[in-house]
Amino acid sequence: MSMLIRQKAKTIFLSSILISSTFFSQAHNVSEGYQKPTDPLVIQSLENWQDLKFGLFMHWGTYSQWGIVESWSLCPEDESWTQRKPEHGKSYNEYVKNYENLQTTFNPTQFNPQKWADAAKKAGMKYVVFTTKHHDGFAMFDTQQSDYKITSPKTPFSKNPKADVVKEIFNTFRKDGFKIGAYFSKPDWHSDDYWWSYFPPKDRNVNYDPKKYPERWNNFKNFTFNQLNEITSNYGKVDILWLDGGWVRPFHTIDPNVEWQRTIKVEQDIDMDKIGTMARKNQPGIIIVDRTVPGKWENYVTPEQAIPEKTLSIPWESCITMGDSFSYVPNDNYKSSQKIIETLVKIISRGGNYLMNIAPGPDGDYDPIVYERLNEISGWMDKNQSAVFATRSIAPYHDGNFYYTQSKDGKTVNIFHLDEKVNYESPLTLNFAIPENFKPKSLKILGLSNKIQWKKTGNSIEINLPKERTQLKYSTVIQIRQ
Repeated sequence: MSMLIRQKAKTIFLSSILISSTFFSQAHNVSEGYQKPTDPLVIQSLENWQDLKFGLFMHWGTYSQWGIVESWSLCPEDESWTQRKPEHGKSYNEYVKNYENLQTTFNPTQFNPQKWADAAKKAGMKYVVFTTKHHDGFAMFDTQQSDYKITSPKTPFSKNPKADVVKEIFNTFRKDGFKIGAYFSKPDWHSDDYWWSYFPPKDRNVNYDPKKYPERWNNFKNFTFNQLNEITSNYGKVDILWLDGGWVRPFHTIDPNVEWQRTIKVEQDIDMDKIGTMARKNQPGIIIVDRTVPGKWENYVTPEQAIPEKTLSIPWESCITMGDSFSYVPNDNYKSSQKIIETLVKIISRGGNYLMNIAPGPDGDYDPIVYERLNEISGWMDKNQSAVFATRSIAPYHDGNFYYTQSKDGKTVNIFHLDEKVNYESPLTLNFAIPENFKPKSLKILGLSNKIQWKKTGNSIEINLPKERTQLKYSTVIQIRQ
C-alpha cells in the first residue's frame, strides 16, 4: 500500500457517545480522503440534503419474524453478537435453510406506509432511507434478477396489492414531500456468485478468490449492476443511493487500521464507476454513498450508532437506532423522546444529519411506543423547527450545556440549552457565549410568547426566564437575530 493511500486511509475516530457495545461490530469509522463532488447537480443535492437534518431509516425483512439481528446470524465470523438460537436450526446448514425459508411465511398484512409517513412527517423527518436489500439477499422490491424476493409466488405477501414494498414506501413518502433514499447491500449472501456453494462461507467476504474465478465474479458484478439499475429506473425519483457492505471494495482502498477491513483478503472490486455512472444517468444529481470507501462515490460519510466528537467539515450523517437494534426485536428498549431530541441537537450543532432507525415488525407495523415517541417529538418540533432545519454549524458549536446552529444567511443564531437529566427543567437564569462579531438586536425563546429580559456583556448574554419556562420540554431554544 502506498504512503499516499496510507495517509488517506487514516481514520477520524468517533466518540462513543450513544454507541452500544452490543453493536460495536457494526460501528463504522469515518474515512479520510473525502473527495468533493464536481457535478453541479450533485453539489446542489448535497446542499439541499444538508438542510433536511432529520431522516427515517428502516431495516425490514423476513428476519423480523424471528425478532433477530438483520442478516448477520448467517455470517460465521459474527457469532459473538448474533448467536443463533437452537430452535432455528441445530447445524449451520439447517439454520441457513430455515432462515431462507422465512420467505414462505412472510405476510406483513398490517403494512401501511401512509401511517408511517404521517407520523414521521409530523415529527419533522424530511427523508427516508429504506432497506431495498440487506446482506441476506432478500429483495424487498420486484427484482427480475432473483426469485428470493417479496414479490415471488413463494412469499405469501406477493398476493397483496402492496406486495412491492419498495414501490409503496417510495411513492407514499415522496408524495408527502420526503426525499427518497435506497439502502442496498453490495454483498449478497444468498447469491451463489458471492457465497459460492462449492465452498463454505468463512466470514462476511466473498468465499472464493475473484481473480481465480473471474467469470463467477463477473456474473456477480452484472447481477448487482442490474438490481441497482432496476432500483434507479423503476421506482420514480430516488435522491440517495445508500450502499452498505464496505468490504466489497477495491483491495487498494483497505484501511489496515480498521479491524473489519483487515478480514478482506481478496480483491472485491465491483466497478463503482460503472454503477455510479449508470445511477447518475438514471437519476441526475443523485447522492451516492459508498459507505467507508473513500473516493468520488462516497458523497457523504456515515458514522453508525455514534456522534463525531467534533464538527466535521464534510457532509455527514449519524445513523442511530430508536431502540437498541436496527432490526425488529420484541420489547426493544426504545430511547426516550428527550434522548432523541438531545441526539438531534448534538448532531446538527456539529453540522450533521440524524438518520433515526425504526424497524417494522413481522405484521408490517411499528411498535405502539414508536408512535408515542414520534408524537412527543412532533410537539417539540412544532415550536423549535426554525432552529433545526436549513441551518449550519457555527463556532463555538458546543459550550458546556449549550449547542449552536445558525441560519444559512448568518443573520440568526440558535442556542439550545440541554441538561441531560431524566426530565428537563429550564433554569431561571441562563448565561452563554455568543459567536464572535455577532451583534444581537432581538432575542426570543421558541415556544414562549413572553418578552424576554436579556443583557449583553462583552461576548456573553444573560437572560432571565419567565415562570412560563416550565412549559418547555426537552430543551430551551434561544433564537437571536442581528
